[in-house]
Amino acid sequence: MLNEKAQTHVHMPPELLVSIEVPITVLKSSYLLPSLIHRLESLMLASQLREEIAFTTGSQISSSLILEAITTLRCSESFSMERLELLGDSVLKYAVSCHLFLKYPKKHEGQLSARRSWVVCNSTLHKLGTDRSLQGYIRDGAFDPRRWVAPGQRSIRPVPSDCVEALIGAYYVGGGLNAALHLMKWFGIDVELEPSLVDEAIATASLRTYIPKANEIEILESKIGYEFSVKGLLLEAITHATEQELGVGYCYQRLEFLGDSVLDVLITWHLYQSHRDIDPGELTDLRSASVNNESFAQVAVRRNLQQHLQHCSGLLLGQIKEYAKYLSGSDDVPNPLQSTKGPKALGDLVESIAGAILIDTKLNLNEVWRIFKPLLSPIVTPDKLELPPLRELNELCDSLGYFIKEKCTNKGELVHAELRLQMIDVLLVGEGCGRNKKAAKGQAAAQLLKNLEKRGISYSRSNSKRRKQGADLVGVSSSLNMGGDACGQSNNKDSSELIKFHKKQKTTGMQLCTRTSIANNCLENACKPKLDTPVIKSINMKKGGPRSSLYELCKRLQWPMPSFESKEQRSRFPIIFGEGSERREGFNSFISSISLHIPNCGVMECRGDHRADKKSSLDSAALVMLHELQRQGKLIIHD
Repeated sequence: MLNEKAQTHVHMPPELLVSIEVPITVLKSSYLLPSLIHRLESLMLASQLREEIAFTTGSQISSSLILEAITTLRCSESFSMERLELLGDSVLKYAVSCHLFLKYPKKHEGQLSARRSWVVCNSTLHKLGTDRSLQGYIRDGAFDPRRWVAPGQRSIRPVPSDCVEALIGAYYVGGGLNAALHLMKWFGIDVELEPSLVDEAIATASLRTYIPKANEIEILESKIGYEFSVKGLLLEAITHATEQELGVGYCYQRLEFLGDSVLDVLITWHLYQSHRDIDPGELTDLRSASVNNESFAQVAVRRNLQQHLQHCSGLLLGQIKEYAKYLSGSDDVPNPLQSTKGPKALGDLVESIAGAILIDTKLNLNEVWRIFKPLLSPIVTPDKLELPPLRELNELCDSLGYFIKEKCTNKGELVHAELRLQMIDVLLVGEGCGRNKKAAKGQAAAQLLKNLEKRGISYSRSNSKRRKQGADLVGVSSSLNMGGDACGQSNNKDSSELIKFHKKQKTTGMQLCTRTSIANNCLENACKPKLDTPVIKSINMKKGGPRSSLYELCKRLQWPMPSFESKEQRSRFPIIFGEGSERREGFNSFISSISLHIPNCGVMECRGDHRADKKSSLDSAALVMLHELQRQGKLIIHD
């Protein structure tokens, strides 16, 4: 909701005015000059960074693409680095994985993963970015034409680690993998992909001589849709670690390490290109839903690839059979709780095959995608995206302003979870049972979501983004309204029987809180103080402190989040705010009111003082509410 802003008019005698022959449209266009200069300055900054990187081979990376990569969400622009950062993260992971796989042929998957984690971690990228003075290019603040100053006077909060990944994504979009590799080397990341090392990896794989069954490789190749030049690569890709007990000197773990990054970058690039109009958060959710072990395990079963996995584990064989039955919808599943997740070996199998194809094609990503796109289909789309139940419930409650209270207990080998959701008029409870807390809470969340859907409340990603604190202020006085059915009972008494009074309670530095229409029986019964009255420490009076204290109280008591309404007012005369060293003057002020619904008790409404900015006015209203709750015995504040 938009804030109201009172219009003011200035009346001047016509004798004091001079007529100039300049169209009003020309004068109005001059208001755009700071914004125009700001955008030109930003594009020149991006162009300067491009010249420093000095990538001259192939495509020219546009300044607008680099500008997107150095712009954070705080700038409030129509673009930001988030999407490019997601893509760059996958590209960086792929390049580093390829380099390590080829450079260290004798190291196992655990050692390779540890080295990769160190290279791509935020602390490493932060250092690489600051070494290149990247923090000086990052745009990290919203542009305000009213406070525009000349270039060079702006302080920037650096986030170089995110920007490094975003720039890698930008160069991948604008110039392909070669451009991205050039940028990584410019930052000092060792990602050299030497063709000779690829040939060595192929030569090593060609020495694999163990043959599991007759025609095993040919049948698997027909299912995949690709014929290997070096059959040893596919043989390594389908060999489980348990086969090493029989004397086989290799397994799929190294190829799985490589294939994980291959599928990550291919799927992320596909989603990036296919869904350009979705926000970065939704793009991240799409990638998470597509790039995970469960998704790849389902691919293995759908394509009957699990039949070709070479292993000597009876336990793994049983898990694979149960999972295949579960996906087929068979009722003959021994233990459904243990069949909801696919064995990790199945996901690893798909990843290792992707890694084998990459090496066999000599790092041809386009060829790997041509083969794997039909295998992975259908790839999740925004309209088919399903969030995990607990995540969906949390986002729904965040958008509605409700808190969830959880309780987990162990019952033998299983975990029992209870989720309690206090709404305005009812307390909903969901229960679940599973092998771990995550599974149990997921079942309980699914139960709560069904109950909410019956009440006409369902999750919508767009609605979850719209909730904002701060709205238009309705009315000029605040009130505490607990009349009518505030106690959960019908009240048919005449209004004259209600106690009406206007008692002012003075609190330091805040607006007086007015209370009206309080039902006597409600105040004495449903709203009377309890023995377990919550206690909070002294309120932090810094900006945001009173609101944080109120939010923590609501979370502890499972009260719905309070709502605020704000209004901006202008004055012809200076307004004095604060006292002493904090004294300041201004012509604009903000005033906020707050509404808090207490379950089974009613609604409390208060109004704060005039403040110089909106956030301070919200704090003022929250402080009034906290003291009113203490006055009614619902809260104890330790000074």
